[in-house]
Amino acid sequence: MNSEALHTRRQHSGTAHAARPATPADAEGIVRLRSAFVLAEPLAKEWIVRSGAELAARLAPGGDARACVVDAPDGALASCALALLHPVLPEPASPTGRAARVHAVATHPSWRRRGYAGSVLTALLDRLRAERVSPVEADVSGASVALFRASGFCGSLAPMRMTWPEPPVRGRVDERTGHVWLPLEQYAETVMKATGFACLLFTDTSDRPVQLHGVYSATHPWQLVGGTMDPGERPWETAVRECREETGIELSGPPRLLATVYGLPGAEWPYSTMGLVFDGGRLDEGQIRNIVLDPREHDEVRVLPLPEWRPLMPPRDFARLGAVREARRTGVAAYFDTWDWGTE
Repeated sequence: MNSEALHTRRQHSGTAHAARPATPADAEGIVRLRSAFVLAEPLAKEWIVRSGAELAARLAPGGDARACVVDAPDGALASCALALLHPVLPEPASPTGRAARVHAVATHPSWRRRGYAGSVLTALLDRLRAERVSPVEADVSGASVALFRASGFCGSLAPMRMTWPEPPVRGRVDERTGHVWLPLEQYAETVMKATGFACLLFTDTSDRPVQLHGVYSATHPWQLVGGTMDPGERPWETAVRECREETGIELSGPPRLLATVYGLPGAEWPYSTMGLVFDGGRLDEGQIRNIVLDPREHDEVRVLPLPEWRPLMPPRDFARLGAVREARRTGVAAYFDTWDWGTE
């Protein structure tokens, strides 16, 4: 994402580099900074627009949002601090019955190490103090801890939080055992989620593995023929379809299972992965030469002795290939359960 996509031009004049109160015209710029540099996962364009429109209304007079910003020389936002107000019961610590939570303090990388984050946070806190908004809370972690402590925050910087994404679970209680039997739909939401795939091991007549070079994955450059199961497909049906789409080869079966593969979720993929690898058979030179690749997925077919694949593949991919080939040699299906995501 380029720097212009992260900024929204302000619609009024101001002194560059000095923190100032934000107006509704700054809303989308604030949302973009928060999306890019605060949230764990940036917002999609649709949500940036929706959130920006919501924040603009809440920054207007009478709204419950308070923000301060620093303008960059080009008129974009260099830094911002945003808080949202909420009502609480009046008490000595909150005499006006209004509290606030800081939702974002963000500075574009081009304008960091100039003290802007401290300036906007200080200006925001001054506004809240002038309005007698108290207490002010924030969820803070990492490098931001020092900034908030320097601004006067103390105590736990990661308050406990309860959310209610779904209605409280209600189920049938077994009076004898005390076990709660959930409705089917609710129980289904509690079980592990996994994606399924099906692949094929092809070799040439000398038992050298045949693999395809993927154009879309730097992590898994060389791949067995196969892919992710579509809804309603059985594993062998997936293997047959993917083989046809990726190579032009039509398989008739019967299926011969070589390996079961399992991987834990990780940074690259949020679900567990479970798959089956079938024996695609041995291809002669003519069949290999006649393979038709889908250029959107693969750009090369290569046939190599097993040891020569090692330097071309991540260790876990090579280990899986070795286990699958050994299963064909011995006739004993392999169980390979360390094909985890994001471990290399």
